[in-house]
Amino acid sequence: MVADIVRQFAIYGEFISASSFGGGHINDTFQSRWNQAGTVVRYTHQRINSRVFVRPDQVMENILRVTSHITEKYRTAGVPDYSRRSLTVVPAKDGKPWVQDSSGGWWRTYLFVENVHTKDKTASVQEARFLGASIGRFQKQLADLPLPRLHDTIPDFHNMEKRYLRFYEALEKDVCGRVKDVAAEIDFMKQNEERGAVLLRAQREGRIPERITHNDTKINNILIDDADSSALCVIDLDTVMPGTSLFDVGDLIRTVTTTAEEDERDISKIEFDTVFFESLLEGYLAEAMEFLSKEEIALIAESGRTITQIMALRFLTDYLEGDHYYHISRTEHNLDRSRNQIALVRSMDSKWEKALEIVQKLTGENIC
Repeated sequence: MVADIVRQFAIYGEFISASSFGGGHINDTFQSRWNQAGTVVRYTHQRINSRVFVRPDQVMENILRVTSHITEKYRTAGVPDYSRRSLTVVPAKDGKPWVQDSSGGWWRTYLFVENVHTKDKTASVQEARFLGASIGRFQKQLADLPLPRLHDTIPDFHNMEKRYLRFYEALEKDVCGRVKDVAAEIDFMKQNEERGAVLLRAQREGRIPERITHNDTKINNILIDDADSSALCVIDLDTVMPGTSLFDVGDLIRTVTTTAEEDERDISKIEFDTVFFESLLEGYLAEAMEFLSKEEIALIAESGRTITQIMALRFLTDYLEGDHYYHISRTEHNLDRSRNQIALVRSMDSKWEKALEIVQKLTGENIC
């Protein structure tokens, strides 16, 4: 079926082969090889998970606008190798940025970016700075994307209020009889409900602007040049949509500054690392300071706490509902994840003044 699908895209030359590629958890990814006048050229193909992204057409409209905007910036600036610095969507032969198969599945195709690699985790302060700069640059490139507004590919993705509504519904139904065993976690969520909505309220009240955000800011979503180890291209653009810059910053802080894996059960190992925090923000702010508002800067530290709390809430809710959303490998896996994130929030709170001092030092803004 893959061979039949890829032939429906505007790819020229002689089809050689297609095979599974990569290890993504959401979409199915394949690579094809084509003989184009004696040169073998590769393409990336993905079957979009329409259970997660219920409007694949809107996902692709977003991606096409974002990638075209970034590519045009590089092209007009005379940057060499610009076709490697942003994903290039290959249209179908009918001109659409997707193909639908006989069962209704949605497919897309990109140029395969050659001579690159990725990293699985942020293992050093240098890599933290590198990742921060990569995401800051991505946000900066899209800060002037003209209207119309991008689609919300996953509506209310970071809406803390709606996450709490679902949490309370899970408490009331208690379909698995688990509520009695998580009293401490429930108390934490109730006690922190108001603070968890700080970003949402700031955005709703217009105190921080709406921007375009990536919403999955892991280092393995950065393609790194084999030749000079520079950041070439940001990938995995399905969740690029309107939001606040602080969603990305918060997710960076949550994933980069912790001293333990997300499902570590020994909470004594979980600590907010202010050295990684400072390096991460050094990289990010080197790119982002020219467009961030004072209000956004003032909420940088809060963003890390907020996104960590929302993940703790989501893990706990999934546990109460019977583990439908997140893949688990043990009975209390989601509960362990929730406790892990709660411990990280508490560590952030214990070093709150230090975090604010770092933000103030790097930005020159008086936020303490």
